[in-house]
Amino acid sequence: MSKIALITGGNRGLGRSTALALAGAGVDVVLTYRSNATEAAEVVDEIKRLGRTAVALPLDAGRVETFDDFAAAVGAALREHWDRDTFDYLVNNAGVGLAASIAETTEEMFDELLNVHFRGVFFLTRRLLPVIADHGKIINLSTGLARFSGDGVYAAYASMKGAVEVFTRYLAKEVGPRGITANVVAPGPVGTDFGGGVLRDNEQVRAHLSGQNAMGRMGRPQDIGGFITTLLTGETGWVTAQRIEASGGMLI
Repeated sequence: MSKIALITGGNRGLGRSTALALAGAGVDVVLTYRSNATEAAEVVDEIKRLGRTAVALPLDAGRVETFDDFAAAVGAALREHWDRDTFDYLVNNAGVGLAASIAETTEEMFDELLNVHFRGVFFLTRRLLPVIADHGKIINLSTGLARFSGDGVYAAYASMKGAVEVFTRYLAKEVGPRGITANVVAPGPVGTDFGGGVLRDNEQVRAHLSGQNAMGRMGRPQDIGGFITTLLTGETGWVTAQRIEASGGMLI
């Protein structure tokens, strides 16, 4: 029986890379997107060309009130495409990039980050726990910025990710009796369109950050997608409640 992964924000960036890497490893995929259905459909088509089954479902990860309907849509997709009532891997990846100093951070910015990066992760995971198969795996995305402070404009964003890291440890203890693991992957700087694509498109920023890690280069989406795939599909069932940073040795 094929394994099935649910990846939030799977239409672009790290989510897309993870979806394609998992498909390449023989895993079927349910991916979510917030608004760009065309982009999501393109990822679904790529996965199908790899010989796997994929479904894209809309989800605003910051709107907890929609999660019951989303869970119902997941259940319907599982029954229709796989004749199953559960999936195996949950990757909480969806995010929004807002950068500002503490002095410049508004309540509206703070609330948006809170809703997507922490409140949404907490309550979406809670809602999906009955649908995750025993002996499954959960990965929550954090950031290297929860360890180092970068340019000092990510206090709110990094604080939400720090909360996710604490949540994941408690989650691991709660789901452990079901044989489910829960871990955090914390990427360092990766060149995607996240936050307006500055890490992908600004050569000065890229050169600066590349000089601050042991590998001497920026991260690529496939670095993270491949690592998440290894954690999910490899013999890693004895690893849980861990924060694993994939940053090329940033600021060591």
